[in-house]
Amino acid sequence: MDARFIVVLTTVPDEAAAERLARDLTTERLAACVTVLPPGRSFYWWEGKLAAESEIMLVIKTRGALYEKVEARLRALHPYSVPEVIALPVVRGSDAYLRWLGEETKKGRSGAGPGPPRESC
Repeated sequence: MDARFIVVLTTVPDEAAAERLARDLTTERLAACVTVLPPGRSFYWWEGKLAAESEIMLVIKTRGALYEKVEARLRALHPYSVPEVIALPVVRGSDAYLRWLGEETKKGRSGAGPGPPRESC
């Protein structure tokens, strides 16, 4: 399914990596907004062992057409050898917000836009 808009999830080990990825993706207009969530604890299998690590989740809002570029950029910049990159389709959303999201991720757009049509993205 190729959704017009998607939310991409990834986790990173620390705030520095989270800020770097969030800034790069928004500066490059690959995302209209990246929300950095507070640290949480992830439990997962890695190299045959159960791991439990503190991680920060990034919620990346973008257009479905940009997924391959977002994934490539995350793979290039991500500190993990196998980063989590999961895209979820946006099934519904407010017209004003989705219009803003689309405008902010148009190729070749430069300069800061007016911001999202509410207090946070």
